[in-house]
Amino acid sequence: MINKPKLFSKKITNYLKMLPAATICSLSLSAVAHAERDISFEQYVDDLKKEAITLGIDQTIVESAFADVAFLPRSVASDKAQPEFKLTLDSYIPRAVPDWKIKQAREAYKKHYHLLQKIGKEYGVQPRFIVALWGIETNFGKLTGRHNVVSSLTTMAYEGRREALFKTQLFAALNILEQGHISQEKFIGSWAGAMGQVQFMPTSYLNYAVDYDGDGRKDIWNTPGDVFASAANYLKTEGWDDKHTWGRQIKLPENFDMSLAGIKQQKSLQEWQALGVRRFDGSDLPKVDLQASLVIPDDDHGRIYLTYGNYKVLMHWNRSYYFATAVSYLSDRIRYPRIDVK
Repeated sequence: MINKPKLFSKKITNYLKMLPAATICSLSLSAVAHAERDISFEQYVDDLKKEAITLGIDQTIVESAFADVAFLPRSVASDKAQPEFKLTLDSYIPRAVPDWKIKQAREAYKKHYHLLQKIGKEYGVQPRFIVALWGIETNFGKLTGRHNVVSSLTTMAYEGRREALFKTQLFAALNILEQGHISQEKFIGSWAGAMGQVQFMPTSYLNYAVDYDGDGRKDIWNTPGDVFASAANYLKTEGWDDKHTWGRQIKLPENFDMSLAGIKQQKSLQEWQALGVRRFDGSDLPKVDLQASLVIPDDDHGRIYLTYGNYKVLMHWNRSYYFATAVSYLSDRIRYPRIDVK
């Protein structure tokens, strides 16, 4: 039987307010030095259980969720791992969006075409972006993680560098279990606690996940309708506008003022045109009343883009120019050449 969602207590609501609503799987905040714990992992878990119950989470759920909790050294190692060499966008894009992924994305778009069109119209999000996010996040649901979510989040909270963040996610995860959307044994995700085919962190799940098929569960692990609608709901809630695309690659004139670059700075396309900015092929920018930001993921010798509001929404999903650009690039490769669907 599915438990009806209950309102959070005031205390747990305050916990959830500690993070932006859009916190998802990207947890690459700068870390501070970690002080050694003066209590064991087991004692820390006992304290977490008491705190969860104090916050209003059912004791039975708490005891069940922590019954097999374990410290996961791999989560800590993954969090601390640094790239062996610096990627550029030119080297990242072929890795993130190889030809085989483009082929699979177009096949997935065609396979789920009617469901995607229905959801796209209902939420006001172009389906190609839903598929692109799905492909970049989990390779179309194939790579969703193998870690127990409660263990991952407890490990990262205990590790201590971002304890408040991960405790917030942990208590949100317990609420997901309490609401009955997933069983404990199937509550699996990434080393950081990101879950399902769209890799929502627990707070994002509570804010954006959708029970599209109406079976009482917001199943972002296995149900395509729930997966696609949850992604679309996130994008729309964060400000997506399906009347426009994400942006375009452009060229700058010589001696351009690079201080104008940055996702937070905006000018109209006409203003950028007057400053000498042109499409990548050298032609004029579109004559559309639209605000845009100049984004330079690497440096002025690399790829340069004019990006619109939808690109900013992708940056809410994951605060990485590389991620947002990879999703955007894959969405364009889904769109062109046109896919014939009968």
